[in-house]
This record gives sequence, C-alpha cells and structure tokens, in this order.
Amino acid sequence: MDDYLIGIGKRIKEIRKESNKTISDIARGAEVTGGLISRIENGRTIPSLPVLLKIISSLEIEVTEFFNGMPQVNGASYIVSRKEDNSIIEKEDTAVGFNYTYIFGKQLSSLGFETVLLEVQPNSERDKVTTDAYEFKYMLTGECYYIIGEEEVLLKEGDSIFFDGRIPHVPVNRSDASTKMLVIYFFI
Repeated sequence: MDDYLIGIGKRIKEIRKESNKTISDIARGAEVTGGLISRIENGRTIPSLPVLLKIISSLEIEVTEFFNGMPQVNGASYIVSRKEDNSIIEKEDTAVGFNYTYIFGKQLSSLGFETVLLEVQPNSERDKVTTDAYEFKYMLTGECYYIIGEEEVLLKEGDSIFFDGRIPHVPVNRSDASTKMLVIYFFI
C-alpha cells in the first residue's frame, strides 16, 4: 500500500506538469499551502480525502480519471475485504449497546478513510463524542435519532447523513429493534 501512497503524489505531480501548472497554482486552487503540495508530491505526507478531492479539482481532472492513472494494487483494479477478516472494534467503556465492526479501511488508509458497520441496540447509552473526521452514515436497517450538537435528526432505513465529526454527536435508538448503519470516516 505504500506504493499506492507514493503513487498518489506522483500522479498529482504528473498531471500538474502535463497541464503546465505550478505547485502554487494547485495550492491556490485547493486552498492549501504550496509546501503541503510539495510534501504530497514527494510522498512525505498523505492528503486527507477532502484535501485530495480539492487537489484533484484544482488539477481540473475528474476523480475517476485521476485514479485510472494510479498503479493498481497487486495488479488488480479493486481491493476486496472479506467478512471473515472483519474485526470488532473496542470503543468507549462507558458505551452500552454500541457494536463497531471494521469493514474496510486499513487497505486504503493512505486515502484517509475507514469504513465500519455500527449496530446500535435499543436503550443504548453513550455520551456525545467527537472524531477528527467527517462522517458519512448510511442506514441499513432500523431507525435512530442522530444528535449533532443541539440538533436532532431522525434517520430511517435508506437515509444517509454527512457531518463534521468534530461537533459532539451520538446516535440514539429509541425503538425496540437494533439498527445497523454503514459508517465512513473521512479523516482530516
């Protein structure tokens, strides 16, 4: 995966040079420093997914076109994460009725995101938490209320929500059935 990480920086530099853009041009368009672009291009740092998407936009290229030019992992154009390889994540000791299962993430950690399956039991209890990530939740089964800051949103099966995890938040399951959601953390 380190090759993939280095490949992101090389790909940015390659496209930038092909389009006769300077590091400053890309940095300005992506609203980051030129030093950051330089470190990314040289494989010395990893952009978060939101920053990578801004850089790709600044390069004036489609995301799919950007990744089509990336070296493939193990010669394949995809990465599979098998159910039997998923692991239970130990979270807060004070959380009752919250089960987190890693689904995907380690393989693509260089892109700055991870995916988990969250099951929230009825009558679960936990204080609001914060994460250093933007969070995307997709409701697979059931329903729950998401409290974000002082706001409360009811989410039902098939609904999704995206928010800044730095805002204190907690899902609350007030129903009598467990609820499951796919959670993707985009690290910043």
